[in-house]
Amino acid sequence: MASHLATTIPSRLLMWQRVRAYAVPPSMIENATARRAAGDWAGACAAARVDVALDLRAVRDRHGTDLVTRLRADLRRLAPDLLRWHMPRIAPDGRLRPGLTVCLARYRTSGAVPLELVVRTPPASADAGQRMSLALWEGSAGGAAGHHPHPRPDRRFRLDLHRHLWDAERSGELARRCGAGRAPAVAPYVPPRAAGGVEAGADWALGTWAAEAELLLRAEGRPRGAFTVRLDARSRAVLELVAPDDSHVPAFRPLREALPPQEVAALPVLPEAAARVLPDLELLRAGLVAAERLHPLVGAALAGRFPAPAAGPVTEPGDPHRVECRGEVHRIALRDGVLTAIDHDPAQLRREELLVALGGPALPCLRAIDAAHRNPEALPAVRERLRHGDVSGALAVVEGLLGPGAVLRDGPLRQELESATARRVDDGLYRAGLVAVHPAAATAGGVDASGGQRARAGHRPRLDRHLPHVLRSKRSSRARPRTGLAR
Repeated sequence: MASHLATTIPSRLLMWQRVRAYAVPPSMIENATARRAAGDWAGACAAARVDVALDLRAVRDRHGTDLVTRLRADLRRLAPDLLRWHMPRIAPDGRLRPGLTVCLARYRTSGAVPLELVVRTPPASADAGQRMSLALWEGSAGGAAGHHPHPRPDRRFRLDLHRHLWDAERSGELARRCGAGRAPAVAPYVPPRAAGGVEAGADWALGTWAAEAELLLRAEGRPRGAFTVRLDARSRAVLELVAPDDSHVPAFRPLREALPPQEVAALPVLPEAAARVLPDLELLRAGLVAAERLHPLVGAALAGRFPAPAAGPVTEPGDPHRVECRGEVHRIALRDGVLTAIDHDPAQLRREELLVALGGPALPCLRAIDAAHRNPEALPAVRERLRHGDVSGALAVVEGLLGPGAVLRDGPLRQELESATARRVDDGLYRAGLVAVHPAAATAGGVDASGGQRARAGHRPRLDRHLPHVLRSKRSSRARPRTGLAR
């Protein structure tokens, strides 16, 4: 890519371009799709690196056959590779947002708390494999994973209102829900951020907020009312959905009366999938990806709506398998699973290798082979695959360059592979449950989410958003007297 073009592309889009190229490899999509088509939903999850942490027999014993029937139907429609494609990610590497619990579906039961099918991402300390886990959230007393930092479903990241992002049978709704049929329009409400509004120029899907807010409020049992949009870590936009009657298209506007922070925190939050523009839509509009390179279900929903990206100038890089050696052009190729200088006699190569071991100068061909083992040109592609947990894909790239019988030498390539191996040990310990209970998984009553282990003595629980405002100010104030407190 030309340097003058790279400077005009936002770093956010460049990150998503790398994510779409490496995070969900075509082999994963093919294997998961084949197993899902055969009715093996558990096999599809295994192919997409999604661990199943729910037992349907135990769920049937606790909640009855009707719930298991609905749950099994959703599991059969689940496309785990499509779910991984649309999962929230963080900059700058584009890895899965760590320590997250996302609701996929809610099931109303006779109990006070509805059951939720959720997917969890591991904490940052154990995300080397970029694996996810599928579980059933049964409330704070429902036996969640005690070592997960945030076992409760996140209100900001929820996909139960966006089934087209994981349900294979409803993936065709993507174009309508993301606003692919309309051009980016300027919303009637774009006040400055200082006034609690939305900053112009950000990747906000302002044109679909009213329709998505209507779905959100309807799911919460409110036909109309106020909702919030999280702008950043410190500010939210408080909006109101209004319409003269049910026959008119709803619209949103700033809430006329300011609410106390406690009431604002209790309002429904517009999910991130509805608040922002779909990354695939941005990439297609910017010409950074072709519809054929997207996930097949995503590409089928968005195909034909955008022109193909313009082909850039074709550059002919130097062939890494041809080296100028002693006034001649020699070839380097794989022979018997090892990268070898094929234009040199084997006996000559042995003599030259012995000379190098004794401190002598190496042939240009041997220097090229040594450089390929230490720092190959494809090292960035190997790094990207390792970041997203695609170890098999990274090893396939290495074997294609150096051969399956290569012995790695000290250098950046070996360091990357050793670092990935060390991180996967932590990932395995986390998946096996051989880690301590995370402090954030403990409830305010001192019992963790699994209902067993107590929080440490003297632990001060986090303030709940339902706590009255007066008590919140007292608990959070640092100016109150400390006299008489035993330490």
